[in-house]
Amino acid sequence: MRHLLALAAAVLLTAGVAGVVLGESDDSPGLQLLGGLLVIGAVAIGVRVLRARR
Repeated sequence: MRHLLALAAAVLLTAGVAGVVLGESDDSPGLQLLGGLLVIGAVAIGVRVLRARR
């Protein structure tokens, strides 16, 4: 289960960073917001996975 959550966090982080970069180049504040939310969600999942290992 932890591996699946870690994989999901990596995918969300990648999609979030891509959203922020593409939103910046296209001057789209909505895409940047969604990308930022995906990055925040990925960090939250990553912290949850790391804390569950203890």
